[in-house]
Amino acid sequence: MQTPTVLRQLVCTIALLTGACRAHGEPWPAGLDASLARAGIPRSATGLLIRDIEAPAPLLSHRGSEAMNPASVMKLVTAYVALDQLGPTFTWKTRISGNGDIRNDALKGNLFITGSGDPRLSRERLWLLLRDLRNRGIRRIDGDVITDRSLFRLRTHDPAAFDQRPLRPYNVGADALNVDYGAIQLRFTPTPSGAELSGDQLPARLALNNRIRRNGNGSCGDPLAQLTASKTDTANGALLTLDGSLPQGCTEAFDWNLAPLPPEQLFEGLFRSLWQELGGEIGGSFRDGPTPPDARVLAESVSPNLPEVLRDMNKWSNNVIARHMLATLGAIAEPGQDSVAAGARLVQRTLAANGIATDGLVVENGAGLSRIERITANTLGQLLVAAWRSPTMPELLSSLPIAGRDGTARRRVANSPAAGYAHVKTGTLDGVRSLAGYVLARNGHRYVVVLMINHPNAGAARDAQDALLEWVAGL
Repeated sequence: MQTPTVLRQLVCTIALLTGACRAHGEPWPAGLDASLARAGIPRSATGLLIRDIEAPAPLLSHRGSEAMNPASVMKLVTAYVALDQLGPTFTWKTRISGNGDIRNDALKGNLFITGSGDPRLSRERLWLLLRDLRNRGIRRIDGDVITDRSLFRLRTHDPAAFDQRPLRPYNVGADALNVDYGAIQLRFTPTPSGAELSGDQLPARLALNNRIRRNGNGSCGDPLAQLTASKTDTANGALLTLDGSLPQGCTEAFDWNLAPLPPEQLFEGLFRSLWQELGGEIGGSFRDGPTPPDARVLAESVSPNLPEVLRDMNKWSNNVIARHMLATLGAIAEPGQDSVAAGARLVQRTLAANGIATDGLVVENGAGLSRIERITANTLGQLLVAAWRSPTMPELLSSLPIAGRDGTARRRVANSPAAGYAHVKTGTLDGVRSLAGYVLARNGHRYVVVLMINHPNAGAARDAQDALLEWVAGL
């Protein structure tokens, strides 16, 4: 009963020699075309590919060889290469070592903390690591605490460079000893006069100036939309000032995630506050430096394995994890070289080795939070087909948001028969809307779907993406 579909695919194979394929005798799915027209987006601003995974050629292709900005869809490339090169059992290790004896509850020497770029190192895991250190009989560190972040070779990162919002967590750069994705979570409870901070202790040497106030009646909406944050450096660390006003309609507690400190200062601040909480003392200072080869390992924390980390990266489009992933690939492939540039070179080599076109591919950070990253719909389509045929297909598929069900796609096609039938990664930047992944159609076939839109009106293209998913699901 699938003969018409097979015939269409054979026709497309021939049509690729002269231009775009046509599906069901139509240039494009009608719903997609109508949605783009309503948004004022011409076809010339899009790249489109629909392909049955088992077919030799696309069912529909438009501008498939045009390199376009994919936004966060670039994370698919990073995830594919990570699984291919590192394998599904890969983990990151954060290690604490010492070069002195332990006497009278004190380490008579320096403490070394060696980072491996663990993107999932959290406050909780750091606390457990320090508790293990205390259980070794160490209460006081007589020497210095030396942080070894030398695995990554990184250029200076400017968190304001992308959009002049340096305190936004998505702008945090990679670092071999990053904690909590480089951000802190502040929990506020509205009060009659403003909002009260509660929750975890702040990192040491970070002070908070809370100037949030009330401003009369009105509905709440998004409380963060009413608030601003700024940071100033001080002689003792940094001061984070929170300002703005909350309508009286705001009565529920809310969280505010901010990145006021560079990774090295955040790590030191959390280490100091957690070590003090555990009853520990530090006699020396914090500084960067290498771990001596003869240092004795005292405690170690191991990350979740790679597929679990990729799940966090793709389900919630975590840019910090993607940056760490690319830097990890580069640090392992070319030790001592610029980790990000080496990671980008490894991406190119890995795709080429797997028969995936790299024409027009530009990798800046592997996260898609970039104005210069580029990829073609054809490359994404070939990558998704290659991933489906690879031994790590289940790991990649399970990392993708399920349309209408979870992650960043949980509100997509939510009231449609297509809900639950598409595993897709979406991407959004000013002037960019992208979508790529897999759709299980009514005919029992699974399709690779790619839609990239680069146009000033791209922000209005959400309906177009949903229309495409619904059309493919209904094949």
